[in-house]
Amino acid sequence: MIYIVLIVPVIVGFALVQLLQPNSKHLQLFLSFSGAYLLSVTVLHLIPEVFTHQQPNIGLFILLGIVLQTGLEYLSKGAEHGHIHGHDFKNRIPWLLLGSLCLHAFLEGMPLGLGENQNLLYAIVIHKLPIAIILAVFLKNSSLSKRYVFLFLFLFAVMSPLGSWVSGNFSFFHSYEDQINALIIGVFLHISTAILFESSENHKFNLQKFIAILIGFGLAFLSI
Repeated sequence: MIYIVLIVPVIVGFALVQLLQPNSKHLQLFLSFSGAYLLSVTVLHLIPEVFTHQQPNIGLFILLGIVLQTGLEYLSKGAEHGHIHGHDFKNRIPWLLLGSLCLHAFLEGMPLGLGENQNLLYAIVIHKLPIAIILAVFLKNSSLSKRYVFLFLFLFAVMSPLGSWVSGNFSFFHSYEDQINALIIGVFLHISTAILFESSENHKFNLQKFIAILIGFGLAFLSI
C-alpha cells in the first residue's frame, strides 16, 4: 500500500499538467506549504526521534545529508525544491537531472522501509506533488519524445518505493537505521529551508505565501 501512495503524487502531477496546466502562482503557494510541512515534520518528529537513541556522531550524518543534497542540487539545478531552469536539452536526454532526482527520491523513501512513519509518508507525498508538476511541465515543454517523457516520469515515480523496499528487505540497513534517518534529516533540512528562503521574490513580504507556510507548520504540528 505504501508503494502505491508514493507513486500517486507523480501520476496526479502529470495528470494535472495534461488536463489543467496549473497556475504558477498557485503552484508556488503549494510549494511553500509543502516546504513548511516538510520542515515541521523534520524538526518536530524526525530530529527528536533520532537523537533519543543517543548514537555517537549522529549530528555528523545530518551534516553529511546537507552536503549530499547540496551536491544533488548542483546536478539538478534545484529541481528538488521546485526550480528547473538553465537547461537546454533540445537534442539530448537530461541524464544528470534524471539521476539526481531519482537518487533523491530513492533516499527519501529509505526511512519508510525501516519503520512505519505516517507523518514522514505524508511529508514526502506533499513534497513530491509540486515537484512532479514542475517536472511534468518541463518535460512537456521539452523536445524529448513521449517515450522518454514517460520513461523519465516512471523512473522518478518508482524510486521512492524502491528505496523503501530495499531498506526494508535487507538487514544491513536496519543496523544503521539511525544513521540513515539522520542523513535524510539533513537532506530534508536543505530542501525545506531552500524552499522557504526562496519563497519570496527579492526578499519582499508576501502575505499569501506567509499564510501557506503557517498552514504547513500548523498542520504538521497537529499531526504529530
